[in-house]
Parts: sequence; C-alpha cells; structure tokens
Amino acid sequence: MVELTLRTPAALGALAAMKAACPFLMVGMGTVLGAEDAKRAADAGADFLVSPGLTDDLAEAAMALGVPFLPGVATPSDLMRAQDHGFDFLKFFPAKAAGGPAYLKALSGPFGYVKFCPTGGIGPDQVMDYLGLPNVVCVGGSWVASRAMIKAQDWAGIERNAYLATSIATGDKA
Repeated sequence: MVELTLRTPAALGALAAMKAACPFLMVGMGTVLGAEDAKRAADAGADFLVSPGLTDDLAEAAMALGVPFLPGVATPSDLMRAQDHGFDFLKFFPAKAAGGPAYLKALSGPFGYVKFCPTGGIGPDQVMDYLGLPNVVCVGGSWVASRAMIKAQDWAGIERNAYLATSIATGDKA
C-alpha cells in the first residue's frame, strides 16, 4: 500500500503509472484538500484518499465517490467533527508536532473506539512507539521515500527503507 501526495502536477499521472505497472498495489492519493481534489484522484484510479484535515464539503464528496477516505485530525474538536460525518478511522497529523504518542494515548480515554494512522515527523525509530498504542493501526512515514531520495533516484535506498518499514511493523529482523 502506497500513498502519493497531490502536491505536484505529476501526482495523478504517477498514480496511474503505478497502478498500470503494479496492478496488485493499492495506491492512494494524499494531500486531498477539497472536493475537486477528491474527484480528480478518484477519477485517476486512487484506491483510497487521505487528507490532512476535514471539511464538510470534502467529507460529503468522499462519501459520494465511494472511495475509502482517511481524514486528518489534530484536536478533540476535529475528532468530534469527523464523528459527525461517521469517520472513526483517522489520520493524526502532524503527529510529532501535535504531541506524538503521549497525545494519542491521552485521546484514547474519551475516544477509545477511534483508530489512528499517525503521520508527520515520524521516523523509523519512532514507529514502534506509535504501533504499541491500542488506538494506532498503522503509521505513515515519508522517510521511506524522502524528497532527496526521489530527486537522487535512489531507488535501491527507497526499496531498503520499504523493506525496513515492513520489518519494523512485523517485528522481523531486517
């Protein structure tokens, strides 16, 4: 499973190319900021959508498109707004800046049924701190394929990091 970000004009084309090259790969589009972004990503074949936040228009568009949607939250009020739209699996963003594992642990009291995918500022050394929480089901990290690695076309390094991420998550010794 891979999430691309809708931050460049090449993003939608990259999504289509990845799906054509690896039909078994689930490719989602992140940084979906509005209803039009959601529609363009769904039309390009995104398997899921991810946003750093949530608006009423975006929630309604994502639900109408029928594509799985992971809206972002950072505060209890954000969580309650997401609940109002029926979402209980949420992106916690920006995870490190918003308080990290301790903050997510505190949210588990009043929001024990909500599950999170924290992203933002997380490196490989912090992944298990998040995955050890009962309300965290997965962790996102741009460290797997950093901008510098992509610019340098360090595909072998990206492959190593993807393997490391899988090893961390499964407990295998890499």
